[in-house]
Amino acid sequence: MVFLLVFNLNAQETDLEKEKEPVKKFQFSGSVDAYFRQNISGPNGADAISPNTSFANLNGFALGMVNVIASYQGEKVGFVGDLVFGPRGEDATFLSEFLRPDGNSSIVNQLYVYWNVSDAVTLTFGNFNTFLGYEVISPTANFNYSTSYMFSYGPFSHTGLKADFVITDDWSAMVGIFNNTDSTEFNLNNNYTLGAQVGFKDTFLNFLYGRQGNGSLEPTFQVDLTTGHDLTDSFFLGLNATYNDTDGSAFYGVALYPQFQASDAFSIGVRGEYFAETEGGAGAIGVYDTDGDASVIDITLTGSYSVGNLTIKPELRLDSTSEESFLDNDLEPTKSLTSFVLAAIYDFN
Repeated sequence: MVFLLVFNLNAQETDLEKEKEPVKKFQFSGSVDAYFRQNISGPNGADAISPNTSFANLNGFALGMVNVIASYQGEKVGFVGDLVFGPRGEDATFLSEFLRPDGNSSIVNQLYVYWNVSDAVTLTFGNFNTFLGYEVISPTANFNYSTSYMFSYGPFSHTGLKADFVITDDWSAMVGIFNNTDSTEFNLNNNYTLGAQVGFKDTFLNFLYGRQGNGSLEPTFQVDLTTGHDLTDSFFLGLNATYNDTDGSAFYGVALYPQFQASDAFSIGVRGEYFAETEGGAGAIGVYDTDGDASVIDITLTGSYSVGNLTIKPELRLDSTSEESFLDNDLEPTKSLTSFVLAAIYDFN
């Protein structure tokens, strides 16, 4: 009896120790997307044009990307390996082909490790998507399938070291040092960029400062604001504003993202964006006045219908510029372009 009692107590202690052990989690997730795109007020086929923004800009039936993410979350440490295959992924890692033309690192969207030093401090080391902006590379996290001008000409990714701080339940902060923006594989010119973020609930104020590339004589400064709020149970409003300046050559913009959930399966939303460039800016609009200035208004209406893990997104987009940046159906210069996109996105985890 004594032996059985001791054995039973030891077994209970072992069970309690197992319960106390942290559960280590390995996760495998990602998405697949494809789309159809057609101009309404502009040429298609061999003469096809598109807004000068990232992704969803190919004619006819087209591919997005396969996104495969492997992550491991321990009690204190973990990693994320995020791989992309397809045109959208290639555009997101556009500098990889230049930095390592004989390599295959263009499939790496993110690759980082992290250490939860305490409940309030996390260190992240490696390549991670940017903390600036409202929209992201993965189509599963964006309401609109096509992307904004601010997203397209802001950073995509950073490689470096950052520290995230939880200050209170509402306040957070981040500081980091990175390679040149989007120089993900290595530092080409020994220039480094500083980054910082201050957050209050769902509102984030972001900063970048540093020289970008060999041809940049002056440092680039960017400040960016993102926020979003559920105004009612069915109505959400997001906001993004940004300003980027390099010795007078600048771009700036603001976008609103109202979204209405009509049912569990269907939502509808609009992106209304104003984007402007001075002294050539980032070269986004492409045609400028004599001072090198131009602006564009992007109005994008998107529907979102979900069936299980599959989401169908029909989208109507109007881009209107201050200069004649587009072509009409007769291949004559014009200031506007109307286009249609139908996207299908499947996400898994």
